[in-house]
Amino acid sequence: MPVTVDKELCIGCGACTGVCPVEAITLEEDGKAGCDEATCIDCGACIATCPVSAISQK
Repeated sequence: MPVTVDKELCIGCGACTGVCPVEAITLEEDGKAGCDEATCIDCGACIATCPVSAISQK
């Protein structure tokens, strides 16, 4: 199940982008994280790294 980013909670720190092994998480134009669901392998690394719990599995 790919992850989803709560844009209200995301602070745009980029911590999640550095831990994604397939680069599915990127910072989008709005400065918030976003996930490419087609690329995501559901490893959960971004969920564990997010300091404000803005990322979760659907």
